[in-house]
Amino acid sequence: MIDQIKQIKQNADYLRLSLIRNQAEAIIHTAQINKPSYLDYTHNLLEQEVLQRKRTDLERRIKMANLPRHHDLANYDYKVSSSISEKQMTELRQMVWVEQVYNLVLMGPSGTGKSFIAAGLINDAVDKGYKAYFTTMEDLINILRMKEITATALSAYNRYLKAHLIAIDDIMLFPIKKNEAVALFNLINHLHEQCSLIITTNKSPKQWAESMDDEILATALLDRILYRCEVVKLDGQSYRMENRKNIFTQEQLK
Repeated sequence: MIDQIKQIKQNADYLRLSLIRNQAEAIIHTAQINKPSYLDYTHNLLEQEVLQRKRTDLERRIKMANLPRHHDLANYDYKVSSSISEKQMTELRQMVWVEQVYNLVLMGPSGTGKSFIAAGLINDAVDKGYKAYFTTMEDLINILRMKEITATALSAYNRYLKAHLIAIDDIMLFPIKKNEAVALFNLINHLHEQCSLIITTNKSPKQWAESMDDEILATALLDRILYRCEVVKLDGQSYRMENRKNIFTQEQLK
């Protein structure tokens, strides 16, 4: 029997049936106790394997999405901003706008929840089976700059080209060089009406032109982003500042 179990594991490994490979003894032991019919046993075994594969695939796609640590919209505090309601959030989380290839721009001061909402929507999209990714402006520019040099950057760039939804966090937070601005425009132009975008920014359109040092290019970029787009202006006090954490307790500070 030991040799048979070993052979089962080897065959499962060859067929990439990870559940059977890793839990062969437990599966066989349970079957010996419960004595299911051949039909029930086969059905349950394959169903467990499919569920395991779906869980593994979801974990892989969440990892590839490059989400920040906090991204669960179930924890969103609507007191942070009066600019978005629970009803609107529910509609956004249903992802109909992604099916219709609309964009979403989240504008507002630092700390008003822009990044959290963007990351949460990416997480929801991945959970629903979409190819969705979260990136900062800095990381995206680095990918655009390095895609002709490193395989890692090229692989990330190619994933973006096939994405359903991409969140670009803190766009135009820092000035970018002319060649980087052109590369960004080329990417956005390629994704136009093929992939939905979530843009977070605390800069006005005029400041975009200043960051890119090219008013014409900035206008063309905004034209593509805003063509089919919902703009949400978030306000309120900084959540991070109001909920600032200390290393030392107040007693230690006295």
